[in-house]
Amino acid sequence: MGQIDDLANRYVTEWAPLNPIGSTWVGIPGRDDQLDDFSPDGYAAIAELTRRTLAELTTLEPGSEAEAVAKEAMQERLGLDLTRYEAGDTTSDLSVIASGMHSIRQVFDLMPTEGEEAVANIAARLGQVPRAVAQYQRTLLEQADAGHVSARAQMLAVADMCDTWTDPARDDFFHGLAGRLGADGALDAELRRNAAAATAATAGFADFLRKELSPRGRDREAAGRERYERASQYFLGARIDQHETYAWGFEELHRLEREMRAVSAEIAGSGASIDDAVAALDADPARRIPGKEAFRDWMQALADKAISELHGTHFDIPEQVRRIECCLAPTSDGAIYYTGPSEDFSRPGRMWWAVPEGMTEFSTWREVTTVYHEGVPGHHLQVAQTQVRAELLNRWQRLLCWSSGHGEGWALYAERLMDDLGYLADPGDRLGMLDGQALRATRVIVDIGMHLELEIPRDNPFGFHPGERWTPELGWEFLRAHCRMEDEVLRFEWKRYLGWPGQAPSYKVGERIWLQARDDAKARKGAAFDLRAFHRDALNLGSLGLDPFRRALARI
Repeated sequence: MGQIDDLANRYVTEWAPLNPIGSTWVGIPGRDDQLDDFSPDGYAAIAELTRRTLAELTTLEPGSEAEAVAKEAMQERLGLDLTRYEAGDTTSDLSVIASGMHSIRQVFDLMPTEGEEAVANIAARLGQVPRAVAQYQRTLLEQADAGHVSARAQMLAVADMCDTWTDPARDDFFHGLAGRLGADGALDAELRRNAAAATAATAGFADFLRKELSPRGRDREAAGRERYERASQYFLGARIDQHETYAWGFEELHRLEREMRAVSAEIAGSGASIDDAVAALDADPARRIPGKEAFRDWMQALADKAISELHGTHFDIPEQVRRIECCLAPTSDGAIYYTGPSEDFSRPGRMWWAVPEGMTEFSTWREVTTVYHEGVPGHHLQVAQTQVRAELLNRWQRLLCWSSGHGEGWALYAERLMDDLGYLADPGDRLGMLDGQALRATRVIVDIGMHLELEIPRDNPFGFHPGERWTPELGWEFLRAHCRMEDEVLRFEWKRYLGWPGQAPSYKVGERIWLQARDDAKARKGAAFDLRAFHRDALNLGSLGLDPFRRALARI
């Protein structure tokens, strides 16, 4: 390894003590009893490490092509991290999907629970929740004094989530965690005492949001052009033309719905609408599973089958990656997500679903493609195999580098690839994939349109409010017209877009760039192009922003 890789590895070593929560997420041991410093000084310390690393990085010349890729990746990712911090985004953004409070709660999902040391770590970390929450409140107030605040509606929605997490009749998360661990004696008493303190602090955060912060929140939920373009570049790792992408979103959604109508005719007969096909699928008892535990087991079996069949045929899947766990999250906010394995693979990659309150039956036709997205060949293959490649990638690349456009773009590409490989030959499963694709295309339109408050094209193919300006209410109406999801799930999605500008389009735009990169490789290599080799070479670059990704892939 050369100087750039040495610097990258040193960055991880210095980053870990500043990020105990992040260390748990990536599986760096030794800090599971701690929480981050959420005070302004804590955020500033991370920014200073990033600033020093970037300054040193500019003085170093790559000793190999691999180091050239690593340098570009670090400059792009860390540079945007610093830009967002200096703009006040990192320390003020708060939404229903991402905030300091979410980080504090979610880290407990990933902690080991077996053995006295593991339980003692959980007890100690629970005891630090009140301090961390108080620090985070101070940071949010300081940013509000500087004029950096999220939308009031997001603050109130997060307050409602905190109510759910702490309500004894609902999630009751911290008390439930302490009860499930079943410790004895003094440790059990500490667990329950600290769980009560964490519960009180979380409930107090809801009060803080309602009484102190929300009166200072933005009335408008639209991010505006400057903040939106900064967020878009961060999530994609690429600069794009927002207006061209917005127009493309309409074209792509129109194309997908034409495909969906053709598949709907296969399902429900000639002339059937998409809604007719959905009704037929939902009425089929063979495609419905009662009970979330049974649904989890169905997902696990499908994920295991995909790994078994794809290994050695379309992908070479490392041994450490041939295990995934499908899990039900201990909350009910509707999120579906993947968490990577620990650095030593003692904790496997996991697919999570926080099942919304009230959902008791599940449609398999909708979720086959979700399993491929979150599992193999989607996130699990991409993220976990990156951690295996120590001979190709430095520690920062393997553990800390992540671009939503690259990662979510690959996962959406993987869904389409499974259709190409014949895994979605069942018309119902294929409609589920196309519906998921349509959701992501709808996101492009709604996210860009709402946050930039654009005019709805007068000639849009759906005849939807031509010439009007996007509002959150029109965004909800458009989503309901084009996405066939339960209202509880869709409403969470809608709130997420409003609070996390620029992230939702990264799936479909990322897939678009992955497809363009594949087409470019085909054109360069001609008859020598090999799809399996393309996937191997592309994934072996690790995660990186999509602009550096395209440049690196063009050099292979």
